[in-house]
Amino acid sequence: MEKGAKIYVAGHRGLVGSSIVRGLQNKGFQNLILKDREELDLLDQQSVRQFFEREKPEYVFLAAAKVGGILANKTKKADFIYENLQIETNVIYSAWKSGVKKLLFLGSSCIYPKLCPQPIKEEYLLTGPLEETNDAYAIAKIAGIKMCQSFNEQYGTNFISAMPTNLYGPKDNFDLENSHVLPAMIRKFHDAKLSGALEVTLWGTGAPKREFLHVDDLADALVFLMENYSKTEIINIGTGEDISIKELAEMVRKVAGYEGKIRWDTNKPDGTPRKLLDVGKLHALGWVPKVSFANGVRMTYDWFVNNFKENKSI
Repeated sequence: MEKGAKIYVAGHRGLVGSSIVRGLQNKGFQNLILKDREELDLLDQQSVRQFFEREKPEYVFLAAAKVGGILANKTKKADFIYENLQIETNVIYSAWKSGVKKLLFLGSSCIYPKLCPQPIKEEYLLTGPLEETNDAYAIAKIAGIKMCQSFNEQYGTNFISAMPTNLYGPKDNFDLENSHVLPAMIRKFHDAKLSGALEVTLWGTGAPKREFLHVDDLADALVFLMENYSKTEIINIGTGEDISIKELAEMVRKVAGYEGKIRWDTNKPDGTPRKLLDVGKLHALGWVPKVSFANGVRMTYDWFVNNFKENKSI
């Protein structure tokens, strides 16, 4: 990408999108198109088409999506599949119609089968049943991947798809109703410390293992891929290392300074037993993460504490 290239970051106010913007600006890209939901409703097909015809971006980072944790994914499946399909369809189609040079579609590691061999290789996609609690979201993301691949095949576009592992970092969603596991733990342990609660209840058994990537590392990887990867096959983004939910809880409790007990509610679902991505393809291209997990958790907790009033209104 040329430094003066016109770049549209869809979803620039979210966890991923805001980090992409920071990463691009730090690398000298200043000609960014940023529209919030009030300015451009990505669910509105006509508005999206008019936006692309008017602005004619050269590059697109499609980071806009409806996302949430295990509870939200399980109880609001209609919202997740409808909104994500609408966003993908509108943006990808309009990108093609307006002649976008390159588009990067952001998928998710939940696209892979529930009981995938570990670590998960890109070719394991569609080789088995999905995790039931987030199958609607996963199917929407798989449709976005196939849409990019289909436009590449039929129209010769340069639309690539990247699959990140679990993400965390500044501007995450700390709402207990629809947040992911790490920000939910940060919120729970911090609230418990302030209230003097004797114990914190967490979902499941704590046995599942998860991989976590700091969002600034993700943004760096996405810019790297936009400049160095043009294959139609999907590519994983992660650290290649995982940790059990129980170990994660102990880490977050220590960072938050909470001294009470942890109670595991085994009546609640664990989700996928393990989800570790094979990142050999990305590392072979020359990219590796820079933020250690321990430092990343500490930085995220500090950001949360410093922005606590804002978090309560999310």
